[in-house]
Amino acid sequence: MARAASRDVVVLGPRRKARLEAIVRRPSAPQALARRARIALLAGAGWANARIAAELGCTAATVRTWRRRFARGGLPALSGRPRSGRPEVYGPGVRLAIVAAATSVPPEGVTAWTHDLIAARLDGTGISASQVGRILADLELRPDRVRGWLNRRDDDRFWAQAAAVCDIYLRPPPGTVVICIDEKTGIQAKSRKYPERPPRPGRRGRRGRPARREFEYVRNGTASIIAALHIATGQVVTEPIEHNDSVTFTGFLHQLDQCTDPRLNIHIVMDNGPSHTARATRAWIAAHPRITVTYTPKHASWLDMAELWFSVLTRALLRRGEFTSPADLADKITAFAIRYNRTARPWTWAYDARADHAAYLARHDDCVAAGPATSSALPAAA
Repeated sequence: MARAASRDVVVLGPRRKARLEAIVRRPSAPQALARRARIALLAGAGWANARIAAELGCTAATVRTWRRRFARGGLPALSGRPRSGRPEVYGPGVRLAIVAAATSVPPEGVTAWTHDLIAARLDGTGISASQVGRILADLELRPDRVRGWLNRRDDDRFWAQAAAVCDIYLRPPPGTVVICIDEKTGIQAKSRKYPERPPRPGRRGRRGRPARREFEYVRNGTASIIAALHIATGQVVTEPIEHNDSVTFTGFLHQLDQCTDPRLNIHIVMDNGPSHTARATRAWIAAHPRITVTYTPKHASWLDMAELWFSVLTRALLRRGEFTSPADLADKITAFAIRYNRTARPWTWAYDARADHAAYLARHDDCVAAGPATSSALPAAA
């Protein structure tokens, strides 16, 4: 017996002790697992079984069992031994049928599979809708959810335009001011029906409470802005707009032209929005030779650095702001831009699309050299 007891000595290193303490502190840890972790900690501190049992309110036999398992199996042994449990009621065939239904086209008249519909389709198995839900949850399959995506074109024109934009960011021409322009339209001026409750700190071992917001809100109209980002300084100029058309846009360009040192050229990066490509806009740009434009390719708004500032604006102001009217919203956006410019720094742009453009051309050349599409030598990305 003495030889067996010597094998049950618990020695805790700093790393193992920290992991046990993390289990004890974790609120989501199962109660049984937390108690086993406490047994291991007290055993590592040199406590006797009877003393640990009295401290934790369990029997000495329980302490002895988990001390022995931890001493011989370490942390994995605290999870207990696998048990056979009740035999599986619905085998792999039923699970495959559920997956096949959830990943197929839904019946006519509905747009998505529900648990009831899948259970009705497998009527012969006797499975319930709730059991279908449990099986789908176990497989992490959610037929009720949808995630949007955009099929961007992979052609020479796209990569050539993307490379031109990146070239302006990474290698701006001397004596040129590079400005990114974009609009953010339809910004909702929302206010909550009830005031937000501030966060509360935790005390006496209890977790703190995050800020609480009422779900109901009041719509007070919308506002739209146009923004110009100076990539060399990171500063931004914003202006509220009533209409997103060529008249408004050329008026904004005129202000930029008047405010920029006449000895410098102006290079604008912007998307292909209607107000940017309208005939009046192109005519205005042509009448001002020191202004040149590089358009981002279609479905590539992420190449416009003004979108980076819009992301900052959304996270810092719009997401949790309270706005009583469109005018109040516009004023707060202007005030935010002024504060932002005081500490603004240029964005670090590291992506260069020239490598992806060269890779596309290489793939295209390989496809041409390989001959007909039936050739097995064609790369998968072509």
